Amino acid sequence: MSVVQQPDIQHYLRPGTLQLSSLPPLSLYVHLPWCIRKCPYCDFNSHEISLAPKTPGASAPQGGASGLGRPGAGSAGDMPEQRYIDALVADLESALPLVWGRTVHSIFLGGGTPSLFSPQAIDHLLAAIRARLKLSADCEITLEANPGTFEKDRFRAFRSAGVTRLSVGVQSFNDEHLKAIGRVHDRAQAIAALEEAARSFDTFNLDLMYALPGQTQAQLRQDVDQALAFAPPHLSIYHLTIEPNTWFAKYPPQVPEDDEAYAMLDILTERTGLAGLQRYEVSAYARSGHHCRHNLNYWQFGDYLGIGAGAHSKLSFAHRIVRQVRLREPRLYMEQALQGLPMAQEEEIRLADLPFEYMLNALRLRQGFALAEFSERTGLAITAIQRGLEEAERKGLIVRDLARIMPTERGFDFLSDLQSLFLAET
Repeated sequence: MSVVQQPDIQHYLRPGTLQLSSLPPLSLYVHLPWCIRKCPYCDFNSHEISLAPKTPGASAPQGGASGLGRPGAGSAGDMPEQRYIDALVADLESALPLVWGRTVHSIFLGGGTPSLFSPQAIDHLLAAIRARLKLSADCEITLEANPGTFEKDRFRAFRSAGVTRLSVGVQSFNDEHLKAIGRVHDRAQAIAALEEAARSFDTFNLDLMYALPGQTQAQLRQDVDQALAFAPPHLSIYHLTIEPNTWFAKYPPQVPEDDEAYAMLDILTERTGLAGLQRYEVSAYARSGHHCRHNLNYWQFGDYLGIGAGAHSKLSFAHRIVRQVRLREPRLYMEQALQGLPMAQEEEIRLADLPFEYMLNALRLRQGFALAEFSERTGLAITAIQRGLEEAERKGLIVRDLARIMPTERGFDFLSDLQSLFLAET
């Protein structure tokens, strides 16, 4: 992938086809791309690291070893922690003219497995961000963590570094299912990590997956009940999907049929509701006051600056909305970011694509969106989506009044069909 020279700020401010009355809220996404082992279902930009010399037939490390996140930079598979942090800071500095003066309301450290990085490195990174960006007083700072990287007091150290919210990628409490989906932790490590997360953070997220290879409804109930025993303020639940260019796409596992998966979703809806969790987004459940503000900003078509290998940005200006992609390969990214050239792609969103771009996100929310917000975030009149709204209403996929559009239960169940009604005509 070629390197793209970032244009001068005046390029973004020139007259164009849009006229935005105001800019949306801004978030920061930071991609930390290394993992202990690549999961067979994962299509994210993640790369395995070497925590120990590999020998023929050796299995991947199982996590929890002392010193995680601090391997040296000597071998090709190691994680060059300090150099990557330096590259992130250089990347941020090169992007500052695009967001100068704007307040950042949330930060999300995603991956990969960000908890492989040492608390000291995260502390250094967040200090560098604070020195360069204006953060809101209640800025939400989330860090993704996997139980396979858990050490006693490690999560507490992340809290001391400035992280306010932890997202723990448990996926299942069943050892057979964890093995089937390639996770490097087991049930005991998952429980220990969640106990530490609950002690260290006022709010945290627990990730679960369902429709796993060989999973039964009874086993799902056990997973959900175990998860709810921790009284998580936020729960993210994802259907296992077979994504292109993954190990599972090449060697598909035997997963539950669609009817069985729908029955599993009914179990999830019932169990979470009884536990006082509100399903506020297709895959997100939360107690009052614990919605993920960072993800809400995505779904409400807010702006986000993405730094790190393969990170995506969506940035609004008075007359245009721009998407950017950083260089994907970590070592090439570091080399170029340190020279102020981290970008691989940049494009202005076409006027014809804006309705779909907006609806792709906003219709994921249980409460949908306000009509006035559509115009505010896209610069378009509501007539741009009128035909799609009429068709969606006719099919029973949305309900609407003069102020708001909301997906129905049927719209939630057939979300892809609903979103596709707003695709630009070719």
